[in-house]
Amino acid sequence: MTGFFSLVRRDVLLAMRQGGAGTMAVVFFVIAVTLFPLGVGPEIDVLRRISSGVIWVAALLSCLLSLDRLFQADFEDGSLDLMALSPLPLWALVLGKCLAHWITTNLPLIIVAPVLAILLNMPAAGFPALLGAMVLGTPALSLIGAIGASLTVAQRRGGVLLSLLVLPLYVPVIIFGAGAVDAVVGGYSAAPYLMILGAMTLFAVVLSPIASAGALKLALA
Repeated sequence: MTGFFSLVRRDVLLAMRQGGAGTMAVVFFVIAVTLFPLGVGPEIDVLRRISSGVIWVAALLSCLLSLDRLFQADFEDGSLDLMALSPLPLWALVLGKCLAHWITTNLPLIIVAPVLAILLNMPAAGFPALLGAMVLGTPALSLIGAIGASLTVAQRRGGVLLSLLVLPLYVPVIIFGAGAVDAVVGGYSAAPYLMILGAMTLFAVVLSPIASAGALKLALA
């Protein structure tokens, strides 16, 4: 456990010092959501209807911006080889990097999301469902993205391939994440949607480290 948390701390500190991927993701998130009212018009009813979907799509695209560097930097400078030789299992290494990615990329998106929801005129009743859905669903984005990142780690320009691999797997997360908010706004319970999002994340916690570790072993062989 000491090695696991040391890895998480290392990646978080590197991300904070470099100030690259996490800051870029937040800036892109804000810009993307802000552009939607300019494109669809200022009609309050239209913005209210699309608010949850817009926020989730923008969060997904923001998450994608930093995924290609999840393992790439360590692979290029040889750090990934040293980590693979360490006593820490490779699946635990993947899990630690996913946790660091969530802290540095997705957690700031969750913090900014309520402010952007106000901009899109989301009803106040939808705010708790939005935050709950993002807390439960965004870890799945990092975990699923790790599979694509590990498969393309040896590719010099694997960003496009990574997007093609990961985007279809992100669709259920968007559907149930936006559906949770829409259910509350429509007078229904968001519990079924939140439970499904939680199940997706738990499934990803089990599957992603194993699949990503297998892909990394092939890349390092």
